[in-house]
Parts: sequence; structure tokens; C-alpha cells
Amino acid sequence: QVHLVESGGGLVQAGASLRLSCAASGRTFSGYTMGWFRQAPGQEREFVALISWSGGRTYYGDSVKGRLTISRDNAKNTMYLQMNSLKPEDTAVYYCAARVGTVVVTTSTMYTYWGQGTQVTVSS
Repeated sequence: QVHLVESGGGLVQAGASLRLSCAASGRTFSGYTMGWFRQAPGQEREFVALISWSGGRTYYGDSVKGRLTISRDNAKNTMYLQMNSLKPEDTAVYYCAARVGTVVVTTSTMYTYWGQGTQVTVSS
């Protein structure tokens, strides 16, 4: 069992930056592929980014490439999402997720463990 807790969300103006954190507890954090997803009201959950267990591989959704950076610190059992040049369309609840294994998947249903989410609101 892995317990995930997100933090760092908030209300910012367009163009600002935020850094989200996802703290993990439970089983060995380093054995999991980790991802960030987001969900805006009335929309489906969207893939944002993922990072391999070692941190050596990262993947991003097309809408966030070049603006968001995912990273992890296995010694601290924490994953991060640095968000720069935020846009109003980035407004959503952001969730961190974890899955066992090294296969790269961007489908939310393939992730086993989820945090409770943190709200990010970007005003224009």
C-alpha cells in the first residue's frame, strides 16, 4: 500500500509559477512509476507527466511540454511538478499517482494509488 499526499496548489495569475509536491509513504517509493494527472470541472482526467522509478525517463502531455517539469527525490519519498508560465487552461485539480512497474503508461486507469488532489487555479 502506498499513501500519497499532494501539496503546493493555490491561486496564481497567468504567467506565474507553482511547484507541487507529492509525498509518499508506505512501500518503497523508488519501486514505482509516478505520474501527475489533472481534472478540470466537467472534463475527463488528463495525463500531465510521468517519471520512471529511477527518474531517468520523463514524459509529458502535449499541452504542458516546455512549461512543466517533473522530478523525484527517492531519498525523500517525494515527487515534484514545477509549473512555469501557467495559463488559465491549467486550472484543475492535480493528482499524483503511482503504479508498480517500469512500463510507461499515460492512462489513468493503469495507476493503482492516488492522492486526494490539490487545486490549482490560474486567473487571467
